[in-house]
Amino acid sequence: MFKGILIEKDEQGYRAALKDIDDSALPEGNVTVRVAASTLNYKDGLAITGKSPVVRKFPMVPGIDLAGTVEASSHPEWQVGDAVVLNGWGVGETHWGGLAEKARLNGDWLVPLPKAFTPAQAMAIGTAGYTAMLCVLALERHGVQPSDGEILVTGAAGGVGSVAVAVLAKLGYTVAAVTGRPQEADYLKQLGAATVLERSEFSSPGKPLAKERWAGAVDTVGSHTLANVCAQAKYRGVVTACGLAGGMDLPATVAPFILRGVTLVGIDSVMCPRPDRLQAWQRLGTDLDLAKLGLITRTISLAEAIPVAQQLLDGQVRGRVVVQVAP
Repeated sequence: MFKGILIEKDEQGYRAALKDIDDSALPEGNVTVRVAASTLNYKDGLAITGKSPVVRKFPMVPGIDLAGTVEASSHPEWQVGDAVVLNGWGVGETHWGGLAEKARLNGDWLVPLPKAFTPAQAMAIGTAGYTAMLCVLALERHGVQPSDGEILVTGAAGGVGSVAVAVLAKLGYTVAAVTGRPQEADYLKQLGAATVLERSEFSSPGKPLAKERWAGAVDTVGSHTLANVCAQAKYRGVVTACGLAGGMDLPATVAPFILRGVTLVGIDSVMCPRPDRLQAWQRLGTDLDLAKLGLITRTISLAEAIPVAQQLLDGQVRGRVVVQVAP
C-alpha cells in the first residue's frame, strides 16, 4: 500500500481525496518510481478541483511532475536506485501522476535528475521552470540577445514567470515583469526584474500596432495580454507563448507579423522531445540561481495539496509549491 491523492468521478460526483492505494492498482509501465517530491502546477489545480476537464480517465492520481528513485525497472536505460525526473507526457491526465508515494511509468518519459538539484529543488522548478527554460532557449535560438532591449514576462509572480525572470536576469537580460499583484513588486525585483508593470496595462483590448517596446517576451497569459505583447514587440522581436491563464483566445491581427516581422513561438512542455528536455534541465543547472529558487518556493505535505490547489486557481499562490511526498 502507498498513499496518494486519488480523483474519482461517478454518480456521487467529482472528488479528490488522500487515500491508501494498493500497489496492484498502479497502471502499466516498465519503471516504478518511489516518489520523493512532486509539485502543484496550474493544471494540477484544475485537475484536483475539477474546474476544467483536465483528467481524461478515472480514477486518476494527479501530478504532472515528479522526482524520485527507481524502485523497479525493465527499461534498458534505468536501473534500481537511479534518480529521475518526469514532466508532462499526459501524466496526471491520462496516466497516474506524481501526487502519490509511488508511480509506474514508461521509462522513455524520464530524464536523469541533474546533479545540481535535490528532488525537492527539481520540483521547485518542475514543469513551470522547465517551461520557462524552453522559452528562454527559444528566445536564444531566434537570436534575441541582452543588448537588443527589454524582455517582458507576463504572469511574472506565477511559477513559469518567476523562473523566467530569475533565469533571464542571470543571463544578463533586462526584464520587465507584469503582474496583477502589485504587492509582489519587491519579490519580483529580488528575482531580478528591473521594472514591474501592472497587468491592467495589457489585459484590455489594444491597438493592432502599438509603440515598439520589447525585444522579446515570455507570455503565460494568452488572450488580450498576448495580443498586446505582440503589438508592442520591436521590429523582429520574438514572443514565446506558453500559457492561457487569461484565456485561450487570441484577439490579434496579423499587423505585428507582416509589418514588423515579429515571431510568435509556441512552447509545448507536455510532448516536448527528449533532447530538448535534457538541454533545458542541463541549462537550468547552470542558469538558475539556487538562492533565488528558495525565494520562489513554498513546501507543503501531500495532505495539504488539495486545499492549496484551490488557492492556486484563486491566484493566491506566489511562485512554486513543492509537495513533499516521501514520508
